Amino acid sequence: MAGANTGLFGQIQQSLGTVVELLRLRLALLGTELGMEKQRLAAGLFWGACAIVSLTVAIVLFCGFVILLLWDGYRLAAVGVLALLFLMGGLVLLRAAQRRLSATSNLFSVSLAELERDRDSFTAPAPHEPR
Repeated sequence: MAGANTGLFGQIQQSLGTVVELLRLRLALLGTELGMEKQRLAAGLFWGACAIVSLTVAIVLFCGFVILLLWDGYRLAAVGVLALLFLMGGLVLLRAAQRRLSATSNLFSVSLAELERDRDSFTAPAPHEPR
């Protein structure tokens, strides 16, 4: 067996090959996770934009309906009350957005868990086999 890697050098070379393959797999997992997060974000932004457009049209129509309904005697009061309601709603939504954006993200949590497991397997002592 002239071409076979044996001995200490062969074991080191095999171990390095294993480490390189592990890193390659973890990078592939990281790339997959990044792609999935990108798709999730794009879909969320698309549906959120559609919802905003629909809600904006509905709000404008509702405000017009209320103002026309109260046109004869209370149109200024109706406009004032609607403006205050939308101001308060906007402030509540702004606060909710700030809380949401300040929360921690779980981006790459699967990759980090796998890397942690790899590190633990390299640092843990090898179990003794019964003879």
